[in-house]
Amino acid sequence: MQTSDDDISEGLGLWKEVASKGPKRAARLTGEDGAPIKTLYTPLGRRGKYVEKIGFPGLPPFTRGVYPTMYRGRPWTMRQYSGYASAEATNKRYKMLLKNGQTGLSMAFDLPTQLGLDPDDERAYYEVGRVGVPVPTWKEMDIAFAGIRQDGVSTSMTINATAMEELAMYVVSAESKGISPASLEGTVQNDILKEFVARNNYIYPPGPSMRYAADVVAYCASHMPKWNGISISGYHFEEAGATPSQEVAFTLADGVEYVKSVTERGIPVDGFAPRLSFFFSARTNLVEQVAKFRAARRIWCRVMEEVFGARDQRSKMLRFHVQTAGVQMTSSQVEVNIVRTTVQALAAVLGGAQSLHVNSYDEALGLPTEEAARLSLRVQQALLYETDAAASADPLGGSYMLEELTDELEERATSIMKAVEKLGGMVKAVESGYPQKEIERASYEYQLRVEKGEVPIIGVSVLREEGEKPKEALKIDPEARRKVIRRLKECRRARDASKVGRALSKLSRAAEGEENLFPYVLSCVREGASVGEVSSELRRVWGEWDRS
Repeated sequence: MQTSDDDISEGLGLWKEVASKGPKRAARLTGEDGAPIKTLYTPLGRRGKYVEKIGFPGLPPFTRGVYPTMYRGRPWTMRQYSGYASAEATNKRYKMLLKNGQTGLSMAFDLPTQLGLDPDDERAYYEVGRVGVPVPTWKEMDIAFAGIRQDGVSTSMTINATAMEELAMYVVSAESKGISPASLEGTVQNDILKEFVARNNYIYPPGPSMRYAADVVAYCASHMPKWNGISISGYHFEEAGATPSQEVAFTLADGVEYVKSVTERGIPVDGFAPRLSFFFSARTNLVEQVAKFRAARRIWCRVMEEVFGARDQRSKMLRFHVQTAGVQMTSSQVEVNIVRTTVQALAAVLGGAQSLHVNSYDEALGLPTEEAARLSLRVQQALLYETDAAASADPLGGSYMLEELTDELEERATSIMKAVEKLGGMVKAVESGYPQKEIERASYEYQLRVEKGEVPIIGVSVLREEGEKPKEALKIDPEARRKVIRRLKECRRARDASKVGRALSKLSRAAEGEENLFPYVLSCVREGASVGEVSSELRRVWGEWDRS
Protein backbone atom coordinates (compact mmCIF):
# COMPACT_ATOMS: atom_id res chain seq x y z
CA MET A 1 0.00 0.00 0.00
CA GLN A 2 1.53 3.33 -1.10
CA THR A 3 1.72 6.18 1.39
CA SER A 4 -0.16 9.28 0.23
CA ASP A 5 0.68 12.97 0.66
CA ASP A 6 -2.20 13.22 3.16
CA ASP A 7 -0.87 10.31 5.22
CA ILE A 8 2.59 11.93 5.40
CA SER A 9 1.07 15.30 6.33
CA GLU A 10 -0.98 13.69 9.10
CA GLY A 11 2.08 11.86 10.42
CA LEU A 12 4.08 15.10 10.27
CA GLY A 13 1.44 16.81 12.40
CA LEU A 14 1.61 14.08 15.04
CA TRP A 15 5.43 14.24 15.02
CA LYS A 16 5.37 18.02 15.57
CA GLU A 17 3.10 17.57 18.57
CA VAL A 18 5.47 15.04 20.17
CA ALA A 19 8.62 16.94 19.21
CA SER A 20 7.34 20.18 20.74
CA LYS A 21 7.50 18.53 24.16
CA GLY A 22 11.11 17.37 23.78
CA PRO A 23 14.45 19.15 24.46
CA LYS A 24 15.38 22.04 22.15
CA ARG A 25 19.20 21.94 22.23
CA ALA A 26 21.14 21.31 19.00
CA ALA A 27 24.86 21.30 18.08
CA ARG A 28 24.38 22.91 14.69
CA LEU A 29 21.30 24.89 13.61
CA THR A 30 22.44 26.17 10.21
CA GLY A 31 24.49 24.91 7.29
CA GLU A 32 27.59 26.60 5.86
CA ASP A 33 25.29 28.35 3.40
CA GLY A 34 23.38 29.91 6.29
CA ALA A 35 20.19 27.96 5.61
CA PRO A 36 18.51 26.45 8.70
CA ILE A 37 18.93 22.73 9.27
CA LYS A 38 15.57 21.10 9.91
CA THR A 39 14.99 18.75 12.80
CA LEU A 40 13.25 16.37 10.40
CA TYR A 41 13.21 15.86 6.64
CA THR A 42 10.35 14.02 4.93
CA PRO A 43 9.65 12.79 1.38
CA LEU A 44 7.41 15.83 0.90
CA GLY A 45 10.39 18.17 0.60
CA ARG A 46 10.12 21.96 0.81
CA ARG A 47 7.03 22.38 -1.36
CA GLY A 48 4.86 19.69 0.18
CA LYS A 49 5.45 17.34 -2.77
CA TYR A 50 7.38 14.12 -3.08
CA VAL A 51 11.11 14.54 -3.71
CA GLU A 52 11.69 14.41 -7.46
CA LYS A 53 13.06 11.30 -9.14
CA ILE A 54 16.84 11.37 -8.76
CA GLY A 55 17.78 8.98 -11.55
CA PHE A 56 20.67 6.51 -11.58
CA PRO A 57 24.44 6.68 -11.25
CA GLY A 58 26.18 6.93 -14.61
CA LEU A 59 23.21 8.50 -16.38
CA PRO A 60 22.24 12.17 -16.91
CA PRO A 61 21.87 14.38 -14.99
CA PHE A 62 24.52 12.45 -12.99
CA THR A 63 23.09 13.54 -9.62
CA ARG A 64 24.08 10.18 -8.19
CA GLY A 65 27.54 9.96 -9.74
CA VAL A 66 29.22 9.95 -13.13
CA TYR A 67 29.86 6.18 -13.34
CA PRO A 68 27.28 3.38 -13.00
CA THR A 69 29.11 1.38 -10.32
CA MET A 70 31.30 4.22 -8.95
CA TYR A 71 34.03 2.86 -6.62
CA ARG A 72 33.06 -0.78 -7.09
CA GLY A 73 34.37 -0.38 -10.63
CA ARG A 74 37.35 1.86 -9.84
CA PRO A 75 38.38 3.47 -6.53
CA TRP A 76 39.03 7.19 -6.41
CA THR A 77 42.63 8.27 -7.03
CA MET A 78 44.48 8.86 -3.77
CA ARG A 79 46.46 11.97 -4.61
CA GLN A 80 48.32 13.62 -1.71
CA TYR A 81 49.46 17.18 -2.54
CA SER A 82 53.27 17.31 -2.15
CA GLY A 83 56.23 19.47 -3.05
CA TYR A 84 58.67 21.56 -1.03
CA ALA A 85 62.27 22.70 -0.56
CA SER A 86 63.88 21.11 -3.59
CA ALA A 87 63.32 18.65 -6.40
CA GLU A 88 65.27 16.01 -4.45
CA ALA A 89 63.16 16.42 -1.29
CA THR A 90 59.98 16.31 -3.38
CA ASN A 91 61.14 13.17 -5.19
CA LYS A 92 61.82 11.50 -1.84
CA ARG A 93 58.32 12.38 -0.57
CA TYR A 94 56.71 11.10 -3.81
CA LYS A 95 58.49 7.76 -3.51
CA MET A 96 57.50 7.42 0.15
CA LEU A 97 53.85 8.03 -0.65
CA LEU A 98 53.84 5.69 -3.65
CA LYS A 99 55.49 3.00 -1.53
CA ASN A 100 52.69 3.42 1.02
CA GLY A 101 49.93 2.95 -1.54
CA GLN A 102 49.25 6.39 -3.01
CA THR A 103 47.79 5.99 -6.51
CA GLY A 104 48.43 9.44 -8.03
CA LEU A 105 50.89 12.30 -7.59
CA SER A 106 50.00 15.94 -6.94
CA MET A 107 52.69 18.58 -7.42
CA ALA A 108 52.91 21.76 -5.35
CA PHE A 109 55.05 24.57 -6.79
CA ASP A 110 56.66 27.38 -4.82
CA LEU A 111 55.41 30.95 -5.23
CA PRO A 112 58.25 32.17 -7.49
CA THR A 113 57.54 29.35 -9.96
CA GLN A 114 53.81 30.13 -9.82
CA LEU A 115 54.50 33.80 -10.58
CA GLY A 116 57.02 33.28 -13.36
CA LEU A 117 60.12 34.23 -11.37
CA ASP A 118 63.40 32.31 -11.37
CA PRO A 119 64.84 31.44 -7.94
CA ASP A 120 67.73 33.87 -8.36
CA ASP A 121 65.37 36.79 -9.00
CA GLU A 122 65.68 39.22 -6.07
CA ARG A 123 61.88 39.27 -5.77
CA ALA A 124 61.84 35.49 -5.31
CA TYR A 125 64.75 34.86 -2.97
CA TYR A 126 62.94 34.46 0.37
CA GLU A 127 60.11 32.32 -1.06
CA VAL A 128 62.18 29.70 -2.89
CA GLY A 129 60.99 26.23 -1.85
CA ARG A 130 58.78 27.54 0.96
CA VAL A 131 55.30 26.38 -0.07
CA GLY A 132 56.18 24.08 -2.94
CA VAL A 133 59.01 22.87 -5.12
CA PRO A 134 60.98 25.34 -7.29
CA VAL A 135 60.95 24.25 -10.95
CA PRO A 136 62.68 26.91 -13.06
CA THR A 137 63.81 24.50 -15.84
CA TRP A 138 62.88 21.07 -17.11
CA LYS A 139 66.02 19.67 -15.47
CA GLU A 140 64.45 20.33 -12.04
CA MET A 141 61.27 18.57 -13.18
CA ASP A 142 63.44 15.64 -14.23
CA ILE A 143 64.98 15.42 -10.76
CA ALA A 144 61.56 15.58 -9.09
CA PHE A 145 60.46 12.52 -11.10
CA ALA A 146 63.74 10.60 -11.03
CA GLY A 147 63.04 6.88 -10.78
CA ILE A 148 59.29 7.40 -11.37
CA ARG A 149 57.80 6.34 -14.70
CA GLN A 150 55.75 9.33 -15.83
CA ASP A 151 53.67 7.11 -18.11
CA GLY A 152 52.91 4.83 -15.16
CA VAL A 153 51.37 7.34 -12.75
CA SER A 154 48.74 10.08 -13.00
CA THR A 155 50.17 13.47 -12.05
CA SER A 156 48.27 16.59 -11.02
CA MET A 157 50.06 19.94 -11.25
CA THR A 158 48.72 22.84 -9.18
CA ILE A 159 49.94 25.68 -11.38
CA ASN A 160 48.05 28.45 -13.14
CA ALA A 161 49.77 31.61 -14.40
CA THR A 162 52.73 29.50 -15.58
CA ALA A 163 50.79 26.32 -16.34
CA MET A 164 52.01 26.21 -19.93
CA GLU A 165 55.68 26.43 -18.97
CA GLU A 166 55.44 23.79 -16.24
CA LEU A 167 53.41 21.35 -18.33
CA ALA A 168 55.96 21.82 -21.13
CA MET A 169 58.72 20.96 -18.65
CA TYR A 170 56.86 17.81 -17.63
CA VAL A 171 56.55 16.86 -21.32
CA VAL A 172 60.24 17.50 -22.04
CA SER A 173 61.25 15.50 -18.95
CA ALA A 174 59.12 12.59 -20.20
CA GLU A 175 60.52 12.90 -23.73
CA SER A 176 64.06 12.67 -22.33
CA LYS A 177 63.12 9.18 -21.08
CA GLY A 178 61.59 8.17 -24.42
CA ILE A 179 58.00 8.67 -23.23
CA SER A 180 55.46 10.08 -25.69
CA PRO A 181 53.35 13.05 -24.47
CA ALA A 182 50.28 11.19 -25.77
CA SER A 183 50.77 8.52 -23.09
CA LEU A 184 50.96 10.97 -20.17
CA GLU A 185 48.00 10.97 -17.78
CA GLY A 186 47.12 13.74 -15.34
CA THR A 187 45.85 17.27 -14.86
CA VAL A 188 47.22 20.79 -14.95
CA GLN A 189 45.15 23.26 -12.94
CA ASN A 190 45.45 26.15 -15.42
CA ASP A 191 42.47 28.00 -13.91
CA ILE A 192 43.42 31.67 -13.97
CA LEU A 193 39.94 33.09 -13.35
CA LYS A 194 39.86 31.86 -9.76
CA GLU A 195 43.24 33.53 -9.22
CA PHE A 196 41.70 36.92 -10.01
CA VAL A 197 38.88 36.23 -7.56
CA ALA A 198 40.37 34.40 -4.61
CA ARG A 199 44.07 33.65 -4.74
CA ASN A 200 45.83 36.51 -6.57
CA ASN A 201 48.65 34.49 -8.16
CA TYR A 202 48.11 35.96 -11.61
CA ILE A 203 50.50 37.76 -13.96
CA TYR A 204 48.77 39.00 -17.11
CA PRO A 205 45.46 40.87 -17.63
CA PRO A 206 42.26 38.76 -17.84
CA GLY A 207 42.04 38.81 -21.67
CA PRO A 208 45.51 37.40 -22.45
CA SER A 209 45.24 35.11 -19.41
CA MET A 210 42.09 33.53 -20.84
CA ARG A 211 43.82 33.02 -24.19
CA TYR A 212 46.76 31.40 -22.39
CA ALA A 213 44.47 28.98 -20.51
CA ALA A 214 42.45 28.12 -23.61
CA ASP A 215 45.68 27.43 -25.55
CA VAL A 216 46.61 24.77 -22.99
CA VAL A 217 43.15 23.15 -23.17
CA ALA A 218 43.17 23.15 -26.98
CA TYR A 219 46.72 21.76 -27.20
CA CYS A 220 46.02 18.95 -24.73
CA ALA A 221 42.82 18.00 -26.56
CA SER A 222 44.83 17.55 -29.79
CA HIS A 223 48.13 16.14 -28.53
CA MET A 224 47.66 14.73 -25.02
CA PRO A 225 44.40 12.74 -25.05
CA LYS A 226 44.83 11.35 -21.51
CA TRP A 227 45.59 14.73 -19.97
CA ASN A 228 43.09 17.17 -18.42
CA GLY A 229 44.10 20.59 -19.75
CA ILE A 230 42.31 22.43 -16.96
CA SER A 231 40.99 21.83 -13.45
CA ILE A 232 38.30 24.43 -12.79
CA SER A 233 38.64 25.19 -9.13
CA GLY A 234 36.10 26.09 -6.48
CA TYR A 235 38.39 25.08 -3.61
CA HIS A 236 40.03 28.50 -3.45
CA PHE A 237 36.65 30.26 -3.42
CA GLU A 238 35.69 28.18 -0.39
CA GLU A 239 39.01 28.87 1.33
CA ALA A 240 38.45 32.61 0.78
CA GLY A 241 35.05 32.38 2.51
CA ALA A 242 32.53 31.36 -0.15
CA THR A 243 29.38 29.51 0.87
CA PRO A 244 28.70 26.11 -0.74
CA SER A 245 26.28 27.64 -3.26
CA GLN A 246 28.81 30.36 -4.14
CA GLU A 247 31.55 27.76 -4.52
CA VAL A 248 29.43 25.80 -6.99
CA ALA A 249 28.11 28.86 -8.84
CA PHE A 250 31.39 30.69 -9.39
CA THR A 251 33.21 27.47 -10.28
CA LEU A 252 30.67 26.47 -12.91
CA ALA A 253 30.47 30.05 -14.19
CA ASP A 254 34.24 29.86 -14.70
CA GLY A 255 33.69 26.58 -16.53
CA VAL A 256 31.17 28.21 -18.85
CA GLU A 257 33.70 30.95 -19.64
CA TYR A 258 36.45 28.46 -20.50
CA VAL A 259 34.15 26.38 -22.70
CA LYS A 260 33.05 29.52 -24.56
CA SER A 261 36.68 30.55 -25.04
CA VAL A 262 37.64 27.22 -26.61
CA THR A 263 34.51 26.74 -28.74
CA GLU A 264 34.90 30.27 -30.15
CA ARG A 265 38.07 28.97 -31.82
CA GLY A 266 35.93 26.59 -33.85
CA ILE A 267 36.72 23.52 -31.72
CA PRO A 268 33.58 21.37 -31.21
CA VAL A 269 32.56 21.11 -27.57
CA ASP A 270 32.71 17.31 -27.63
CA GLY A 271 36.28 17.57 -28.91
CA PHE A 272 37.61 18.79 -25.58
CA ALA A 273 34.88 18.84 -22.91
CA PRO A 274 35.33 15.15 -21.90
CA ARG A 275 38.75 16.13 -20.52
CA LEU A 276 37.54 19.06 -18.41
CA SER A 277 37.94 18.48 -14.70
CA PHE A 278 36.90 20.33 -11.55
CA PHE A 279 38.24 20.84 -8.04
CA PHE A 280 36.17 21.39 -4.89
CA SER A 281 36.65 21.61 -1.15
CA ALA A 282 35.10 19.33 1.46
CA ARG A 283 34.15 20.84 4.82
CA THR A 284 32.88 19.20 8.01
CA ASN A 285 29.18 19.81 7.32
CA LEU A 286 29.03 16.33 5.85
CA VAL A 287 25.52 16.04 4.37
CA GLU A 288 25.53 19.59 3.01
CA GLN A 289 28.87 18.91 1.30
CA VAL A 290 27.54 15.74 -0.33
CA ALA A 291 24.54 17.74 -1.54
CA LYS A 292 26.92 20.37 -2.96
CA PHE A 293 28.69 17.82 -5.13
CA ARG A 294 25.40 16.36 -6.37
CA ALA A 295 23.98 19.78 -7.21
CA ALA A 296 27.15 20.73 -9.10
CA ARG A 297 26.93 17.60 -11.26
CA ARG A 298 23.29 18.23 -12.06
CA ILE A 299 23.80 21.89 -13.01
CA TRP A 300 26.86 21.16 -15.19
CA CYS A 301 25.02 18.45 -17.10
CA ARG A 302 22.18 20.87 -17.83
CA VAL A 303 24.57 23.65 -18.90
CA MET A 304 26.49 21.40 -21.27
CA GLU A 305 23.27 20.13 -22.86
CA GLU A 306 21.27 23.33 -23.06
CA VAL A 307 23.94 26.00 -23.53
CA PHE A 308 26.62 24.19 -25.53
CA GLY A 309 24.65 21.38 -27.16
CA ALA A 310 27.00 18.63 -25.98
CA ARG A 311 26.07 15.18 -27.28
CA ASP A 312 28.86 13.05 -25.87
CA GLN A 313 27.84 11.77 -22.43
CA ARG A 314 31.39 12.36 -21.19
CA SER A 315 31.10 16.07 -22.00
CA LYS A 316 28.19 16.33 -19.56
CA MET A 317 29.98 14.58 -16.70
CA LEU A 318 31.38 16.77 -13.95
CA ARG A 319 34.47 14.86 -12.86
CA PHE A 320 36.18 16.39 -9.85
CA HIS A 321 39.01 16.25 -7.35
CA VAL A 322 38.44 17.12 -3.68
CA GLN A 323 40.79 18.49 -1.07
CA THR A 324 39.77 18.68 2.56
CA ALA A 325 39.28 22.21 3.89
CA GLY A 326 42.56 23.76 4.98
CA VAL A 327 40.74 26.79 6.36
CA GLN A 328 38.98 24.62 8.96
CA MET A 329 42.21 23.27 10.43
CA THR A 330 43.45 24.69 13.73
CA SER A 331 46.92 25.11 15.20
CA SER A 332 45.54 24.45 18.68
CA GLN A 333 44.80 20.79 19.50
CA VAL A 334 46.14 19.86 16.07
CA GLU A 335 45.23 16.19 16.54
CA VAL A 336 41.55 17.18 16.22
CA ASN A 337 42.38 18.00 12.59
CA ILE A 338 42.60 14.24 12.00
CA VAL A 339 38.94 13.94 12.96
CA ARG A 340 37.97 16.93 10.82
CA THR A 341 39.78 15.71 7.72
CA THR A 342 38.36 12.21 8.10
CA VAL A 343 34.80 13.58 8.12
CA GLN A 344 35.63 15.80 5.15
CA ALA A 345 37.18 12.90 3.24
CA LEU A 346 34.05 10.84 3.94
CA ALA A 347 31.96 13.67 2.45
CA ALA A 348 34.08 13.54 -0.71
CA VAL A 349 33.66 9.77 -0.99
CA LEU A 350 29.91 9.82 -0.33
CA GLY A 351 29.67 12.71 -2.80
CA GLY A 352 31.34 10.75 -5.60
CA ALA A 353 34.77 12.41 -6.04
CA GLN A 354 37.14 11.01 -8.67
CA SER A 355 40.29 11.85 -6.70
CA LEU A 356 41.03 13.04 -3.19
CA HIS A 357 43.70 14.76 -1.10
CA VAL A 358 43.40 14.68 2.69
CA ASN A 359 45.23 17.52 4.42
CA SER A 360 47.82 16.46 6.97
CA TYR A 361 46.88 17.31 10.55
CA ASP A 362 49.97 19.51 11.06
CA GLU A 363 49.43 21.77 8.03
CA ALA A 364 48.11 24.55 10.25
CA LEU A 365 51.69 24.77 11.56
CA GLY A 366 53.68 24.38 8.34
CA LEU A 367 54.47 21.93 5.57
CA PRO A 368 53.38 18.38 6.46
CA THR A 369 55.90 16.07 8.09
CA GLU A 370 56.43 12.62 6.60
CA GLU A 371 54.55 11.00 9.49
CA ALA A 372 51.54 13.29 9.05
CA ALA A 373 51.47 12.83 5.26
CA ARG A 374 51.48 9.05 5.67
CA LEU A 375 48.64 9.24 8.18
CA SER A 376 46.56 11.34 5.76
CA LEU A 377 47.01 8.65 3.13
CA ARG A 378 45.94 6.04 5.67
CA VAL A 379 42.69 7.99 6.25
CA GLN A 380 41.79 7.48 2.59
CA GLN A 381 42.81 3.83 2.68
CA ALA A 382 40.77 3.18 5.82
CA LEU A 383 37.68 4.67 4.17
CA LEU A 384 38.16 2.45 1.12
CA TYR A 385 39.20 -0.81 2.79
CA GLU A 386 37.61 -0.73 6.24
CA THR A 387 34.21 0.95 5.73
CA ASP A 388 31.24 0.35 3.46
CA ALA A 389 31.21 3.97 2.22
CA ALA A 390 32.56 2.86 -1.17
CA ALA A 391 30.70 -0.43 -1.37
CA SER A 392 27.64 0.94 -3.18
CA ALA A 393 27.14 3.65 -5.77
CA ASP A 394 25.61 6.72 -4.07
CA PRO A 395 24.92 5.15 -0.65
CA LEU A 396 23.08 8.23 0.66
CA GLY A 397 20.83 8.65 -2.38
CA GLY A 398 17.20 9.00 -1.43
CA SER A 399 17.87 10.48 1.99
CA TYR A 400 15.13 13.09 2.51
CA MET A 401 17.63 15.51 4.04
CA LEU A 402 20.20 15.00 1.28
CA GLU A 403 17.76 15.32 -1.61
CA GLU A 404 16.13 18.46 -0.24
CA LEU A 405 19.52 20.08 0.43
CA THR A 406 20.61 19.15 -3.11
CA ASP A 407 17.53 20.86 -4.58
CA GLU A 408 18.10 23.93 -2.42
CA LEU A 409 21.79 24.25 -3.30
CA GLU A 410 20.98 23.80 -6.98
CA GLU A 411 18.48 26.68 -6.83
CA ARG A 412 20.83 28.98 -4.92
CA ALA A 413 23.80 28.27 -7.19
CA THR A 414 21.72 28.66 -10.34
CA SER A 415 20.49 32.05 -9.12
CA ILE A 416 24.08 33.24 -8.61
CA MET A 417 25.09 31.94 -12.05
CA LYS A 418 22.26 33.96 -13.60
CA ALA A 419 23.58 37.09 -11.87
CA VAL A 420 27.02 36.42 -13.39
CA GLU A 421 25.44 35.88 -16.80
CA LYS A 422 23.65 39.26 -16.58
CA LEU A 423 27.03 40.91 -16.01
CA GLY A 424 28.30 39.43 -19.28
CA GLY A 425 30.02 36.30 -18.00
CA MET A 426 32.71 35.56 -15.47
CA VAL A 427 35.48 37.68 -17.03
CA LYS A 428 33.24 40.77 -16.93
CA ALA A 429 32.09 39.84 -13.44
CA VAL A 430 35.69 39.54 -12.23
CA GLU A 431 36.58 42.90 -13.77
CA SER A 432 33.60 44.47 -11.98
CA GLY A 433 34.59 42.84 -8.68
CA TYR A 434 31.25 41.06 -8.22
CA PRO A 435 32.44 37.58 -7.12
CA GLN A 436 35.21 39.09 -4.98
CA LYS A 437 32.72 41.28 -3.08
CA GLU A 438 30.20 38.47 -2.65
CA ILE A 439 32.82 36.10 -1.23
CA GLU A 440 34.19 38.83 1.06
CA ARG A 441 30.67 39.48 2.36
CA ALA A 442 30.06 35.76 2.99
CA SER A 443 33.42 35.41 4.74
CA TYR A 444 32.66 38.37 7.01
CA GLU A 445 29.21 37.06 7.90
CA TYR A 446 30.62 33.61 8.69
CA GLN A 447 33.28 35.09 10.96
CA LEU A 448 30.59 37.03 12.83
CA ARG A 449 28.74 33.76 13.42
CA VAL A 450 31.94 32.18 14.76
CA GLU A 451 32.54 35.08 17.13
CA LYS A 452 28.93 34.98 18.36
CA GLY A 453 29.36 31.30 19.20
CA GLU A 454 26.89 30.11 16.56
CA VAL A 455 29.65 28.06 14.87
CA PRO A 456 31.60 26.18 17.57
CA ILE A 457 35.24 25.38 16.76
CA ILE A 458 37.01 23.00 19.13
CA GLY A 459 40.18 24.49 20.57
CA VAL A 460 39.28 27.97 19.35
CA SER A 461 35.83 29.00 20.58
CA VAL A 462 34.91 25.93 22.65
CA LEU A 463 36.73 23.23 24.62
CA ARG A 464 39.97 25.17 24.78
CA GLU A 465 42.96 23.76 26.65
CA GLU A 466 45.36 25.91 28.63
CA GLY A 467 49.11 25.34 28.50
CA GLU A 468 49.06 23.37 25.25
CA LYS A 469 52.60 22.54 24.10
CA PRO A 470 53.49 23.74 20.57
CA LYS A 471 54.08 21.01 18.00
CA GLU A 472 57.25 20.69 15.96
CA ALA A 473 56.87 21.97 12.39
CA LEU A 474 58.82 20.84 9.33
CA LYS A 475 61.90 23.00 8.72
CA ILE A 476 63.21 23.85 5.24
CA ASP A 477 66.94 23.39 4.73
CA PRO A 478 68.35 26.74 3.48
CA GLU A 479 70.90 24.80 1.42
CA ALA A 480 68.05 23.70 -0.86
CA ARG A 481 67.67 27.27 -2.16
CA ARG A 482 71.38 27.61 -2.88
CA LYS A 483 71.40 24.26 -4.65
CA VAL A 484 68.57 25.09 -7.08
CA ILE A 485 70.11 28.49 -7.87
CA ARG A 486 73.46 26.84 -8.52
CA ARG A 487 71.88 24.30 -10.90
CA LEU A 488 69.99 27.07 -12.71
CA LYS A 489 73.22 28.92 -13.38
CA GLU A 490 74.86 25.71 -14.60
CA CYS A 491 71.93 25.13 -16.95
CA ARG A 492 72.32 28.61 -18.41
CA ARG A 493 76.03 28.06 -19.01
CA ALA A 494 75.51 24.67 -20.67
CA ARG A 495 72.76 25.64 -23.14
CA ASP A 496 73.09 27.29 -26.56
CA ALA A 497 72.17 30.90 -25.77
CA SER A 498 71.54 31.78 -29.43
CA LYS A 499 68.99 28.96 -29.78
CA VAL A 500 67.25 30.06 -26.59
CA GLY A 501 67.12 33.64 -27.85
CA ARG A 502 65.59 32.61 -31.17
CA ALA A 503 62.99 30.42 -29.48
CA LEU A 504 62.01 33.26 -27.13
CA SER A 505 61.75 35.71 -30.04
CA LYS A 506 59.41 33.34 -31.90
CA LEU A 507 57.28 33.05 -28.77
CA SER A 508 57.10 36.83 -28.48
CA ARG A 509 55.91 37.23 -32.07
CA ALA A 510 53.32 34.45 -31.62
CA ALA A 511 52.01 36.17 -28.48
CA GLU A 512 51.37 39.29 -30.55
CA GLY A 513 49.21 37.22 -32.93
CA GLU A 514 46.58 34.52 -32.39
CA GLU A 515 48.44 31.22 -32.75
CA ASN A 516 48.38 28.60 -30.02
CA LEU A 517 51.37 29.38 -27.82
CA PHE A 518 52.01 25.93 -26.42
CA PRO A 519 54.29 24.70 -29.26
CA TYR A 520 56.38 27.86 -28.91
CA VAL A 521 56.71 27.51 -25.15
CA LEU A 522 57.59 23.84 -25.65
CA SER A 523 60.40 24.85 -28.03
CA CYS A 524 61.72 27.37 -25.51
CA VAL A 525 61.74 24.78 -22.74
CA ARG A 526 63.48 22.18 -24.94
CA GLU A 527 66.27 24.68 -25.58
CA GLY A 528 66.71 25.23 -21.84
CA ALA A 529 64.75 28.45 -21.29
CA SER A 530 63.63 29.06 -17.70
CA VAL A 531 60.15 29.83 -16.41
CA GLY A 532 61.29 33.38 -15.66
CA GLU A 533 62.57 33.93 -19.19
CA VAL A 534 59.40 32.64 -20.86
CA SER A 535 57.20 34.66 -18.53
CA SER A 536 59.29 37.79 -19.15
CA GLU A 537 58.59 37.55 -22.88
CA LEU A 538 54.86 37.29 -22.29
CA ARG A 539 54.97 40.12 -19.74
CA ARG A 540 56.65 42.32 -22.33
CA VAL A 541 53.89 41.66 -24.89
CA TRP A 542 50.82 41.50 -22.64
CA GLY A 543 51.82 43.54 -19.61
CA GLU A 544 50.93 42.74 -16.00
CA TRP A 545 47.52 43.03 -14.40
CA ASP A 546 47.19 45.77 -11.83
CA ARG A 547 43.82 45.43 -10.12
CA SER A 548 44.12 48.87 -8.49
